[in-house]
Amino acid sequence: MRIVVVGAGITGLAAAFEWRRRRPDDEIVVLEAGDRIGGKLQRVELAGHWYDTGAEAVLARVPEAVRLVEDLGLADRLVAPATTQASVVLPDGRHPLPAGTVLGVPASADGLDGLLSGDGVARVRAEAALPPVNLDGDVAVGALLRERLGDEVVDRLVEPLLGGVYAGRADELSLAATMPALAEHLRRTGSVLVAAAAARDAGVRSRGDDDGPVFATVRDGIGALPAALVAAARAEVRLRTPAHGLRRTATGFELAVGPAAAPELLTADRVLVTAPAQKAARLLRDVAPGAVEPLTAIPYASMAVVAMAFPAQDVDAGSGLLVPPVAGRLVKGVTVSSAKWPHLAPRPGTADALLVRSSVGRYRDEAELQRSDEDLTAAVVADVADLLGLSRPEPLATRLVRWGGGLPQYLVGHLGRVDAIRAAVSEVPGLAIAGAAFRGVGVPACIRDAHHALEALR
Repeated sequence: MRIVVVGAGITGLAAAFEWRRRRPDDEIVVLEAGDRIGGKLQRVELAGHWYDTGAEAVLARVPEAVRLVEDLGLADRLVAPATTQASVVLPDGRHPLPAGTVLGVPASADGLDGLLSGDGVARVRAEAALPPVNLDGDVAVGALLRERLGDEVVDRLVEPLLGGVYAGRADELSLAATMPALAEHLRRTGSVLVAAAAARDAGVRSRGDDDGPVFATVRDGIGALPAALVAAARAEVRLRTPAHGLRRTATGFELAVGPAAAPELLTADRVLVTAPAQKAARLLRDVAPGAVEPLTAIPYASMAVVAMAFPAQDVDAGSGLLVPPVAGRLVKGVTVSSAKWPHLAPRPGTADALLVRSSVGRYRDEAELQRSDEDLTAAVVADVADLLGLSRPEPLATRLVRWGGGLPQYLVGHLGRVDAIRAAVSEVPGLAIAGAAFRGVGVPACIRDAHHALEALR
């Protein structure tokens, strides 16, 4: 059997690897329109270290990503963070991020003094006395939380966390899609605070290890996984080979691949589409027309990551800073990788550097990305140096990576669109679809979606 996977991001490559494990004798072909594998996973060399400029960590308390690393024989390369204590930057200074929130949604008013005003803390404390929430369908995260907990919780806590994960806006993102556990408990409890506490506690119970690390990375970078997956999958990867036509045949499928003016016809017994939503819509328009409209209704945000190496120096910022829009800054977050990850910490007696990364850009607010690479990098470096209070602010090295159309937006009604896409594709035997556009943008969610799709191709 020949399976063709469209897209060489983490979803497509995880699917190829798992297919090889299940069916060792099949032929696996991975088509990639770009000139490299990995999708939104990428690493660069920075000051003598491998350094991620895409995803830099995975959730360690869900099984998919850690298990994949173990299955690749890389368990000894897993690294737990030295610290995950971050702070929120507001116009009046830094404030520690409270523990025990659900993507910024507090379970109580404890720990909010200073981060919120006195009135803001009182507003949170009073939520339990409000009439119960009655969720009738999907709602925007921002609309619900502003009504129940006040604007300050959204603007100072939820916005920077959702902005970091989705490069999106709380007032447009779907509660059911971005915070499914909170939404589920909210339907039963009627209180945001109670639901947040229940979601937090349920997560701890399901993991069974409250002391284990929440996150992990790979010593050589998360960006090392794509090459390891290709090698283990023994897949044929065709770079610079877009798929722009797909049709059913009597025995399976035929794809038109390569240059549009002179395409090659590639036959397949099974096809898994892991391309971004807009490209997937174009590919599926003839075989699964019912998927086209909901796919094209999933917009994407662009962003950029700047990796920086500064002279080694002490920085008192924990694992990093969250920067909400109300702070009036260019960047939306700063990760102090040298403090967060032990293998990136400067070593005594060496010339190691302070390694930092920062991101710019969110949905509907991407004007800053129109700057030249040089101007954008310089502006980010200046903002980061000021935020961290660096005594030696001139960088030793920088790398800018742009993620144009990098993050899908889970707008209100997203899960309904996903259900419509899945239903249309499921009507075509031998065809499946998966990726970050559907039920999670993180690495574990993409791996989980890949495995789910393979069940439809058996």
